Amino acid sequence: MAKDKSAKKRLLLKVGSNTLTQESDAISREKLADIAKQVAQLKEEYDFIIVSSGAVAAAKEFVKLQDTETNIVVKQALASIGQPYLMRLFHEAFSKEGLLTSQCLLSYADFDNEDTQQNISNTITVLLDNGYIPIINENDTVATDEIKFGDNDKLAALTASLLQVDLCVIATNTYGIYTKESMKKGIPETIQEVTDLEELKMEVSDAKSSHGTGGMTSKIQAAEILQKNNVELWIVNGLVSDFLLLSCSNRNNFTRVI
Repeated sequence: MAKDKSAKKRLLLKVGSNTLTQESDAISREKLADIAKQVAQLKEEYDFIIVSSGAVAAAKEFVKLQDTETNIVVKQALASIGQPYLMRLFHEAFSKEGLLTSQCLLSYADFDNEDTQQNISNTITVLLDNGYIPIINENDTVATDEIKFGDNDKLAALTASLLQVDLCVIATNTYGIYTKESMKKGIPETIQEVTDLEELKMEVSDAKSSHGTGGMTSKIQAAEILQKNNVELWIVNGLVSDFLLLSCSNRNNFTRVI
């Protein structure tokens, strides 16, 4: 089902665990409320799709599993426990703003099959047409790639490309991507606009964030997918209040990949 070009713009927002926890040890209800408020203010202009990490972090608030198996299996079990709790928190925060939410669990393998891709597109289009905001996460119980590597950045890029969104926003814990030289000096300077990803790769560190498993390398990989599919990407600081509203009005620093 193709996107209706006369409809509202589509914005896919990816929020990582560090954003949702505000770099703490628990999901931040204040941050979820902040996201919900911004979505409510922008809903006349955009249809929103949200790709959210945080299931493992949500479970760790109240569960400690005995590590009798490999670490990845324990993380899968934590994701299974935390996902319903995470969705409940989204529902509570968004319903206060009069917003409707739904859950979609996907894996990278779903994008390898044309029929499955069409089903994803059809389902999400119906949800958007009826005023629901799809909250998408990796199906960690059956797929391990996101836990090991991508922190949902790749999943966000694949979904954004499939749904032909107008804008993909990745909320992280930095003001976009910083120049390598400025990091050496200890005064981070944001790279404002990028067209050449090969040049950008030279500026990127391999460091991972505290709760997440991605880092800037996974965001470059996402940018490659999005650029190939003509989807603009913004990498913004999701720890800041009103980060979407500020970015949309050019009142903060972030990296734009076009």
